[in-house]
Amino acid sequence: MRIGQIIILNGAPRSGKSSIVQAIQETFDGVWMNLGVDTVAQITPPKFRPGIGLRPGGERPDLEMHVPRFYAALYESIAAHSRSGLNVVADLGHHNAYSKPLNILADCAGRLAGLPVLFVGIRCPIEVILERRARSAANKGYVTGSSDDPVPRPVRLWQEEVHRPGIYDLEVDTSLLSPQQCAEAIRRRLDHGPPASAFRSLAQSQVG
Repeated sequence: MRIGQIIILNGAPRSGKSSIVQAIQETFDGVWMNLGVDTVAQITPPKFRPGIGLRPGGERPDLEMHVPRFYAALYESIAAHSRSGLNVVADLGHHNAYSKPLNILADCAGRLAGLPVLFVGIRCPIEVILERRARSAANKGYVTGSSDDPVPRPVRLWQEEVHRPGIYDLEVDTSLLSPQQCAEAIRRRLDHGPPASAFRSLAQSQVG
């Protein structure tokens, strides 16, 4: 049985990850399962939410003890899907800015050892993210800027922390490219290489 391809999209909320997931599912050949943050939120008990969506800043240390296990289970599921021949695309927001470092990304990378993983950084200027948050605020509950606080701390921390250490196989900017263009850039990277190596490097950093 063939091994399924894995694509991990990493970026801040409202950077455009879920739209890229949709474009991949609609246009790529084969079956592409979405195992991202919104999918996990639906199965996480309400009292433990936001779970893996816990934002930078150490605001909920009472939940942090569970987050590494949530991520570990998610990545073991991603690995199981791949080994079953299913392709996986997962939109996530990895960071290490909890009340103490948890080094979750390196652990997750190790759990996909030996599997084909493309790690994609989803970039977007904070000004554009603030505009998107303002448009979505009514029904999504997003923190938004105001005249008194134009760049709220949670938004700034996401922007500062989500791309550390910044080791990717590919980066795209959703302020410059449409979701379909981002998906096409990902397809070209998969088709024409070079072989992805970001997750291997991240896993080795954990060993070190």
